[in-house]
Amino acid sequence: MSRSRAVQAVLLASLAVLVTACGGGPDGAGGTSQAAGAPASGIPDTAALIQGVQKDAQLNAALPPNVKQAGVLHLASNLQSAPNNFYAADGKTPIGYEVDLAKAIAAKLGVTVTHQDMAFGSLITSLQSGRIDLTMAGMNDTKARQAQIDFVDYFTSGITIMIRKGNPDGITGPDALCGKNVAVVQGTSHQKFAEAQSTKCTQAGKPAVNVTATDSDNQNQNQLRTGRVAAILNDLPSAVYISRTAGDGKFFEVVPGEPIEGGPYGIGVNKTNTPLRDSVQKALQALIADGTYGKILQAWGVEQGAIKEAAVNGGA
Repeated sequence: MSRSRAVQAVLLASLAVLVTACGGGPDGAGGTSQAAGAPASGIPDTAALIQGVQKDAQLNAALPPNVKQAGVLHLASNLQSAPNNFYAADGKTPIGYEVDLAKAIAAKLGVTVTHQDMAFGSLITSLQSGRIDLTMAGMNDTKARQAQIDFVDYFTSGITIMIRKGNPDGITGPDALCGKNVAVVQGTSHQKFAEAQSTKCTQAGKPAVNVTATDSDNQNQNQLRTGRVAAILNDLPSAVYISRTAGDGKFFEVVPGEPIEGGPYGIGVNKTNTPLRDSVQKALQALIADGTYGKILQAWGVEQGAIKEAAVNGGA
């Protein structure tokens, strides 16, 4: 559903420029560099939320013996995907809504969590080999991946429409793109959707969508800022983060609504480690039920991707 690794490299580079100035990968692999640090307005203080999570003694008792004895979960991410998971301005502290969710899950289980940064393509094999306990890296839960690992779903991502602040072009959803100039990154699912939407428009007797495909997310943002396009299509977390941080939140906004062609992100667990998978699922479900989960997503501005149930292998 999401963009290719090559396009993610372009997004990483282009958003690094944005982060310096104003402040997701295949199947949600991420893409925002945080090398220069983000503005304070884009980084919420969620410490009190995490500290307020209470240990569940029953869930702790059900943990695999090695995890319970060590008191720590070893989690791997591809730490370059704001606001999913990335480095703070110090260049060494992992932050992001995924990082906060992982800390909250660990606290509910009565353990701590460590984050290891590794290439996205190494996450599944590292999990299968037992080098790590969990992965949480904006990875889409798909049937193909379910053959390799198990997932506990924690977020729904998909295509989101980003517009100029104040919505001067009156973009309220996909059907409002008819007759409008829309920018996408070449070769992505966003381009395919825009072209399909254009066909839908013409079949309904409306003007086609004028799709502009570029190699640069940064270039698309410049076109949107100057009014050369009315909208950009992007993945939900990236679009939200850009809207919150670019120009201190004064440049862009995201059209409200469910993600388009959405699918779940999943916490990866070794298929042989059912006790850990079930413990993580129950801990996340408890956080959903008590409101902690929703408050974390709201703090990062990505509540549009919230789920109601922490399904196991719920992806199609």
